[in-house]
Amino acid sequence: MAVLDTRVLRRQKIRNVAQGALLLAAMVGVLGLAGWLLFGKQALLWVLAGGAIIALLRPRVPARWVLSMYGARPLPRHAAPHLHRIVAVLAQRAGLRYSPGLYYVASPTANAFAVGEDDDAALAVTDGLLRRLTTRQLAGVLAHEVSHIRNGDTAIMSLSDSIGRFVQVMSYVGLASIILTLPLTLSAGDPTPLLLSGVFVVLPNLVTLLQLALARSREYEADLEGVSLTGDPEGLAQGLIVLERLEGRIWERTMVPHGRSSDTLLLRTHPPTAERVRRLAELTPVRQRHLGVDRPVTLAGYPQVATAPRLRIPGIRW
Repeated sequence: MAVLDTRVLRRQKIRNVAQGALLLAAMVGVLGLAGWLLFGKQALLWVLAGGAIIALLRPRVPARWVLSMYGARPLPRHAAPHLHRIVAVLAQRAGLRYSPGLYYVASPTANAFAVGEDDDAALAVTDGLLRRLTTRQLAGVLAHEVSHIRNGDTAIMSLSDSIGRFVQVMSYVGLASIILTLPLTLSAGDPTPLLLSGVFVVLPNLVTLLQLALARSREYEADLEGVSLTGDPEGLAQGLIVLERLEGRIWERTMVPHGRSSDTLLLRTHPPTAERVRRLAELTPVRQRHLGVDRPVTLAGYPQVATAPRLRIPGIRW
């Protein structure tokens, strides 16, 4: 199978669109349920209309806000000229109008992520990632993240986050109102408020599971399109294996303490690495498009970070 087999990409795109639409619809449904329980049937249409407006407006969170949460700062071109060249070539091959900014996170954790869209898009890489991957492996990982930007995955996840925050706020309001009226309802012997409180506790967790499923649904396409940018499926596969062996993804460590990835698929932001590597092994490399070689990344003027991760907003250790 060739790397640039458009049929494979087209099937994956159709699958992602269908899964994404269903998962976003489920999130809006949870939002409607929360509004119905809190304000009654009359408010259901208003809540659903609000969810539709959110989907249409697609509120954008400035990339700098997210980057500041992790202490990310721009990585100067003179410090890593080869990395900047790789990002520029990937952006050009992906057909992006603007090349994403490259940011450095002073953390020993091995991780990379993409934020923003269009002229506000950015790629962040940690010190731990730069020290552990070769330029070939890093090119594969960066191509994967660039594909997320091209496919609009960062915008979709921002939308799902907005819906999740609405559900969370409404759940808090519901719990607060139940607590305030609890003495009266208990004296009347009505168990309904206790049942409703349990529902309001479950709803945000349900949205979180839907968000994780939405994130997983985008990964295979990002792998395929990332490889189409580099022509090097083995480079990305090797990078994924290194990341899996080290500590897993940051969001998985958030859900599962002690720095270990969850074995439960529902709590993973990414599909199993073994399955991703298996799919990559079926692709044929295109040597003319390779961007990196099997050698360490050169990072001038940045000493290796060896301190323990710090607790940052909103409670994530880096």
